[in-house]
Amino acid sequence: MDARKKGVPLKTSVVQVCLWLSPFFFACAIYFLVWIPESHQSWVSALVKCLPVLCLVAFLWAVAPGRAYTRLLQGALVCSAVGDACLIWPEAFIYGMVAFAAAHLLYLQAFGLSSLRLSLLLCLLLASLVYYGCLLPHLAPSMVLPVAAYELVLTTMLWRGLARDGCTAWGALLFTFSDGVLAWNSFAQPLPHARLVIMGTYYAAQALLALSALTSWGLKMH
Repeated sequence: MDARKKGVPLKTSVVQVCLWLSPFFFACAIYFLVWIPESHQSWVSALVKCLPVLCLVAFLWAVAPGRAYTRLLQGALVCSAVGDACLIWPEAFIYGMVAFAAAHLLYLQAFGLSSLRLSLLLCLLLASLVYYGCLLPHLAPSMVLPVAAYELVLTTMLWRGLARDGCTAWGALLFTFSDGVLAWNSFAQPLPHARLVIMGTYYAAQALLALSALTSWGLKMH
């Protein structure tokens, strides 16, 4: 059952939404202004990286509490924060993949299975297969299956996100783009300004997915 079908529409104002999002924007500003080098692997850098996503957890608690869809989004955001922290340390990369896979599965459950659009799924699987084929020669043997499994979960999340509209679709698309750039930069070859592109699109994706909690419940803005 689609988790969004439970509960009642929300009523709030644009000003209230912006106020509750301000900690997220402030945390993003801290991350990009401080710009801790990736070589500096510490819990401080992990906290700075995770803080914007954790602010979105609080945002959802403030504007859409107690609903199944909201709880699933919050769970996905917490898993994402764990993944962010793990990726600070190269030796914990695989744990980061597991955490983000869990986040995508929670997003999947939130988006539900209404409006299947199987033709869209087929196109996305084909595109994913092509991308994986390009990435495969650059993968260590130990990463071949984990990356394939993660890409399958990510592609399925994208399918369900694009089956929706608005914030959900754009959030899922930006998340997939961010992960695609991250994978190529990590396994194939370094890309110019990769970290800026990866984190910029990633934070935007998470914010849009969080905002889908409002639009999914028929938010009345006044």
